[in-house]
Amino acid sequence: MAAPILALQDARITFGGGDLFNDISLGIEPGMRIALMGRNGSGKSTLLKALAGDIDLDGGERFQQSGVKVSYLRQQPLITHGRTVQEQVASGLAGGDAAGERGYLVDQVLEGVGIKGDRLLETLSGGEARRVSLAEALVSDPDVLLLDEPTNHLDITTILWLEEELKAFKGALLIISHDRQFLKNLTNRLFWLDRGVLRTHGKGFAAFEEWSEEILRREEVETKKRDKKIAEETDWSRKGITARRARNEGRIRALHRLRAERAERQAPVGSAKLSVKSGSKSGKTVVEAENISMTYTDENGRDHEVIRNFSTKIQRGDRVGIIGPNGAGKTTLLNILMGKLTPTTGTVTLGTNLTPAIFDQNREALDPETSLWDTLADPGSGQLLVRGEVRHVVAYLRDFLFEDKQAKSPVKALSGGEKNRLLLAKLLAKESNLLVLDEPTNDLDMETLDLLQDMLSGYDGTLLLVSHDREFLDQLVTSTIVLGEGGRIEEFVGGYSDYMRQKKDDSKAPAKAAKPKEMAEKRSGPRKKLSYKDQRDYDRLPAVIEELEQKIAALEAALADPDLFAKNADDFNKKAAELTRTQTEKDDAETRWLELDLLQEEIAGS
Repeated sequence: MAAPILALQDARITFGGGDLFNDISLGIEPGMRIALMGRNGSGKSTLLKALAGDIDLDGGERFQQSGVKVSYLRQQPLITHGRTVQEQVASGLAGGDAAGERGYLVDQVLEGVGIKGDRLLETLSGGEARRVSLAEALVSDPDVLLLDEPTNHLDITTILWLEEELKAFKGALLIISHDRQFLKNLTNRLFWLDRGVLRTHGKGFAAFEEWSEEILRREEVETKKRDKKIAEETDWSRKGITARRARNEGRIRALHRLRAERAERQAPVGSAKLSVKSGSKSGKTVVEAENISMTYTDENGRDHEVIRNFSTKIQRGDRVGIIGPNGAGKTTLLNILMGKLTPTTGTVTLGTNLTPAIFDQNREALDPETSLWDTLADPGSGQLLVRGEVRHVVAYLRDFLFEDKQAKSPVKALSGGEKNRLLLAKLLAKESNLLVLDEPTNDLDMETLDLLQDMLSGYDGTLLLVSHDREFLDQLVTSTIVLGEGGRIEEFVGGYSDYMRQKKDDSKAPAKAAKPKEMAEKRSGPRKKLSYKDQRDYDRLPAVIEELEQKIAALEAALADPDLFAKNADDFNKKAAELTRTQTEKDDAETRWLELDLLQEEIAGS
């Protein structure tokens, strides 16, 4: 084991009259790529600041090996007025000289983050300022790189670029992020800060759910016998973790079927200008766009086409993801599809009796002086109608992970992530048949992402979703609209991973890209029937799945015995591990059968 190059020993940080954490010891060794996990408010960012030397410890020691350079990406970048982006990024170089021997690195990294070097820092948006801070951290070529939410406000293109840069980075990494795919692709160690205790694990983020759930399951059994209050806290902590596993039951079946339905449709032909059809019942078609284009003229009189000859038909129950680089026109496309903006050419028709609910990423729907209580509910009774059900505002706020004491606090007292949570609570309380979410995942912690994903998975209306979170898209959408350069737009069946797979397949094909209906066909023509192996799996898997479900039920019943851990801890651990393996085996079997079922349907349809 190598010696740590950066470490904390018995670290203590006091906040608000009490210890945020105490007796925390950790070491970062060369080559470590660490995901720092913990729910919102657990002290992750504070721990990162302590490691960076940005704040002093109230107890314990910080160690940094002589000659080791540490770079730290803050959540909130520091802005110096009058300074250019080029100068700020160059300050990360030794001597801060952009014209020196390594000055070319400044231009390279600025090209990667997509910011011009001659811009003044005070003219940058919040997202752009974060990208400049990221460029400054990367160009410094440190031995240890500490990143606090590096993907916030980045588009997918920049996130992919950053991933490649960090994969090539030779130093140690410690990352706080809510982007699961980002963490899976980059980390090989886990630090978990939970209720003031730091736990470590020798695997990366992909192992977090299984590892943390097993720890919490053991702890819950012990604490139920000792202290009810601690047990409740444990249950709260594991809420976001276990929800991910539970929600996968049955969801994949519905999502695959929706994607299959989407794949069978042809782009329709519309004729009317922007209009709203009349009628007492909502029609099957929600939005129909034909050959829409959008051009705007910049301050220099030059025309820019952000959308070119795009057609789509969105029907009731569709879940459509929209992705593309920042500035590509994602919000413009949303506004056109919602009838808020008239395209330069082409036609848009809206369906009948639409009741949309729209998430505004600028949070303009929130009054900073109003309390959370008054924002959501009737001030007198404290009640509100949540999709037809009467709820008390405090109970509803708990659903969005707010504490009871926050109900009477003003909106301005909330953090950015908490404001997003409140806006989502306000939005999702409405009865709607069309939900439009423009970058809802920015500033959200994993617990809130889980909560949002659960709610959206059960939403029976139509969903339009702009997001840069790849796993979030994969879990929710039935098709993905991709905005490219020069106004080119394409639509693919499935989520982000499906889009990337289809894009890769298309690049290998000698002919033009296949239509969605042709995706399951071989190049030599449609398949006549399932292969022998596929047919065998298709026939036997339902019985296998049923057997696995029975096994899972038996294991869950055994683990529900509160005395099992005390009587035989080894038996408890074996059963817990076997349950995890069996659940994974069942998930894999269900996925395999669903894929074969879709293939069977496609063969029958051909």
